[in-house]
Amino acid sequence: MTVWFFIGTSLILVLVLRSVPLPASSVIAQQWIMAVWRGESAAFRYDWISYADISPNVALAVLAAEDQRFPDHQGFDFVEIKQTIKRLREGRSVRGASTLSQQVAKNLFLWSGRSWVRKGLEAWFTVLLERLWSKQRILEVYLNIAEFGEYTFGVEAASQRFFRKPAAALTVSEAARLAAVLPNPLRYRVDKPSSYILRRQRWIERQMRQLGGITYLDKL
Repeated sequence: MTVWFFIGTSLILVLVLRSVPLPASSVIAQQWIMAVWRGESAAFRYDWISYADISPNVALAVLAAEDQRFPDHQGFDFVEIKQTIKRLREGRSVRGASTLSQQVAKNLFLWSGRSWVRKGLEAWFTVLLERLWSKQRILEVYLNIAEFGEYTFGVEAASQRFFRKPAAALTVSEAARLAAVLPNPLRYRVDKPSSYILRRQRWIERQMRQLGGITYLDKL
C-alpha cells in the first residue's frame, strides 16, 4: 500500500508541475530556511521566468557545458557514465555524469546529501520527468532553479545580480560565464571569475559554436 501511494503521489506531483511556474524547489526551500536562520533572507534571490523570456544563448551554454547529449538521451547518459567509469579506473579526476534531467529531479524533489535511497529516488523522478515532461520543460525548470551564486537561484536572478539586465538580453559570453560556474557556484564566482572560470567560459563558447549555435535548440 505504501509503495503504491508513493508511486501515485509522485505521478500526480510531476503531472501537476508539468506546466505551472514553480514557487520553489526542494533545494531552494532548504536554502531559504538557512538564509532566514542566518538572518540573511534579504540577500536571497529567486525569480521564475518562462522559457520564451530566457535568451537562447543561456539555454545553449548550459547544454554545451553540462549535457550535450540532452536532446537524444532518455534521462541517463550511458556514454558519459562509461567514460566516467573508465577515468575512475585510470585514477583520473572526474566530474559527475548527471544529466540535466537528473539534476532537475534531484534539486526539485529531493534533499541534499548522498545515499543510495536518494540516488534511487533521483532515478525514479528522472524517469517520470522524461516520460511526462517535454525536453524544453525540463530545460526551462533547470534554468529557473539552478544555483548560480550564494542565495541566487535561476537565470533571471543571476542575470539581474551579475549583469544588471534581464535574462532575455544575455550575450553569448555572459551566458557562457554563467554556465561556467555551475559545477560549484559557491566556490566559483560569476562577478569575480578566476583564471579557471575564464578558460572554462572560452571552452563553453567553442562548444556552443561546434554544436551549431542556437539552431541546436531546435532538436528539443
